[in-house]
Amino acid sequence: MPATRHAFFTSEFLAQLERLSLLSRRVFRGRVKGERRSLRRGHSVEFCDYRAYGVGDDLRYVDWNIYGRLDRLHVKLFVDEEDLCLHLIVDASTSMNFGSPTKLDAAVRIAAALGFVGLVNHERVGVGVLRNRVAEGWPPTRGRNQVTSLLDFLARVEPGGGTSLNEGLGNYAVRSRQAGLAVVISDLLDPGGYERGVRALLERRFDVHLVHVLTPEEMNPELAGDLRLVDSETGEMRELSMDGDAVRAYRERLRQFLERVETFCRTKEIGYHRLASDAPVEEFVLAQLRGRVLV
Repeated sequence: MPATRHAFFTSEFLAQLERLSLLSRRVFRGRVKGERRSLRRGHSVEFCDYRAYGVGDDLRYVDWNIYGRLDRLHVKLFVDEEDLCLHLIVDASTSMNFGSPTKLDAAVRIAAALGFVGLVNHERVGVGVLRNRVAEGWPPTRGRNQVTSLLDFLARVEPGGGTSLNEGLGNYAVRSRQAGLAVVISDLLDPGGYERGVRALLERRFDVHLVHVLTPEEMNPELAGDLRLVDSETGEMRELSMDGDAVRAYRERLRQFLERVETFCRTKEIGYHRLASDAPVEEFVLAQLRGRVLV
């Protein structure tokens, strides 16, 4: 585990994160009152508007002064508050232990930044760690005083096991007691695919964003000659000659793979964000995620 994970970020970057909050395209009603204003009308203490009385409305909210003047019943409307839960779902399979820094290092730092924003804004934040399934997690918790606990948990996440994104994401969707903003951070390198698992989140009414982390070597390989490649998760070996034709074939398959991911996300209205593992996470969070996951 890299020692730098313990520190995660500079105080200057954390100060920038403190000025941000989470953005969700959906409204979620939680089990407790939140501090996020909702477009819905509720019964908090802050007056918002009036509307005509309808059968079944609570008589406690009738404005009798208006009734005395107009001889018509109107009820008071108040600003409702929503309790947003941020679900950080991190792929920690063995394939994420590649690159320098590794894809997992980038993934946990992205999760740490988003989790910090959520906690300092009094949102609930939970973490799921994916391997063959949801192997471990940090249950949804709220409060600024939980930041250290979250960062300590993420610092201890180690890569291992195979990848089963469909099963892992499906299990997470079923086990979660409340939908919310789900940010899935993965390299998506699973022969079984990921689409069914993501659809399971959508069916449970999650607002889904996908952060796709790949290494520079995966995006632009510089291998040459006769090679023996070993799958880090299955141990399967393949021998090949990495000549110009092989490189071109790889790049074409990579292009098709990325195009399929982008098309899937676009048609399902999923936020899609791609990151090279060696790119500065701070710039990615403040530039690419700002205005999409963060405001």
